[in-house]
Amino acid sequence: MTATQSKVERKLTTILAADAAGYASAMDADEVGTLEALRAAREVFSRFITRHNGRIANTAGDGLIAEFPSVVEAVQCAIEVQRELGINGGLRFRIGVHLGDVIVDGGDLLGEGVNLAARLQAMAEPGGVLVSQQVYDQVHTKLSVGFEYLGEKRPKHFSEDVPVYCVSFGDEASKHVFGRHAGKSRHEAKKAEPKRPQPERAVAAGAAAG
Repeated sequence: MTATQSKVERKLTTILAADAAGYASAMDADEVGTLEALRAAREVFSRFITRHNGRIANTAGDGLIAEFPSVVEAVQCAIEVQRELGINGGLRFRIGVHLGDVIVDGGDLLGEGVNLAARLQAMAEPGGVLVSQQVYDQVHTKLSVGFEYLGEKRPKHFSEDVPVYCVSFGDEASKHVFGRHAGKSRHEAKKAEPKRPQPERAVAAGAAAG
């Protein structure tokens, strides 16, 4: 059996995709300073990814893809990285997290699961974290942070909309990033508001009481 005929290896894993916001403009303004900031940010990512039992699978330019056996650890890692980078200043990163099926190619991860994590990252605000429905379902009762349902979004090159949530860290840093506290979840947003008495019914009730 040739290499092209060998069976494709797949697995279910949690993917974290990160990318520096405004990296090209920063390089145009200050190449040396931006490179130093990128190196410092990579050290932060590496430290927290290792701490949460993840591994860096792919790197390209100012971005990276990491995987985690635990969904909770992946989101906690994303939160801690953003907090640390916010304290240190320098480059700001967007992060997306998704739980999905991926193709394993040596040490690299490929496939739609990785692509969705990357698209979530691209939709995030600088300093923010977006997660998929699959991630939200696993972590929203296990972490002491808020989640805001942003609605169903159509990621670039995807044929269907996907539910998207952003993480609200519950501190001053996240208020600066998101500009508001965490809103309702997807399911809460669908709940109908309490019904109010109709005016004509209220009048009738008053007449009966009189």
